[in-house]
Amino acid sequence: MQSKRKIRILIAKPGLDSHDRGAKIVARALRDAGMEVIYTGLRQTPEQIVETALQEDVDVIGLSILSGAHKTLFPRIMELVKQKGLTDVMVFAGGIIPEEDIPEMKKLGIKEIFGPGTPTETIVQFVFEHIPKRT
Repeated sequence: MQSKRKIRILIAKPGLDSHDRGAKIVARALRDAGMEVIYTGLRQTPEQIVETALQEDVDVIGLSILSGAHKTLFPRIMELVKQKGLTDVMVFAGGIIPEEDIPEMKKLGIKEIFGPGTPTETIVQFVFEHIPKRT
């Protein structure tokens, strides 16, 4: 009998943001919940993030941004996700994203936005409840 494949999730830090404590906390919580987590490290380009997601065959991409560049970086990431055919990969984001920008980010295809202070249990539960079925 084959064991069920673990959820593979990429936690990525796009842009020039150099603060990754929150991303590491989320990555650890997801790992502790039984997921296989790949962390990109700091200062990743949209191209690097999507290429890593493709190479690592992830189910989920989690983006962490504190720099305020979400209106520039997130559209490019989502454009590349579509170009590379990763339409079955769920994308969520967290960090400093103003409330008024959230609807625009969701229109891009980002499934959820988690703000500062979101309990890690909420993020873990969200991933388990919304993980896409792989084809």
